[in-house]
Amino acid sequence: MHKNINLNRSYTKDRKYVYVKSTKLFNILLGPVVSEKSTMVGEGFNQTVFKVRRNATKLEVKKAVELLFKVKVDSVQILNSKGKVKRYGNTKGRRDHTKKAYVCLADGEEINFAGSTN
Repeated sequence: MHKNINLNRSYTKDRKYVYVKSTKLFNILLGPVVSEKSTMVGEGFNQTVFKVRRNATKLEVKKAVELLFKVKVDSVQILNSKGKVKRYGNTKGRRDHTKKAYVCLADGEEINFAGSTN
């Protein structure tokens, strides 16, 4: 192992170690999803919805949220959505495929995007 690289060690379900570079974790989350559904999920189930990279795994999303927002994550659900086929004049085009992560936070934890401390 490299001694100068900061690695986070985590367990998978079968108790194997997985090493994830902390520099890679900063590129996993693309931003929050602000919609009516994500607001209802956030209020009802203490979940936050993020748009993530298409090659991101559940473990990487969990570690990225814990590192960036200093909260404890209970679970992560991933949703892949295919891009719609659209017409642009006489040609067909396709929107990009996207991946969303529903991050369930531990009891008492909260992510505040506004940045206020109240």
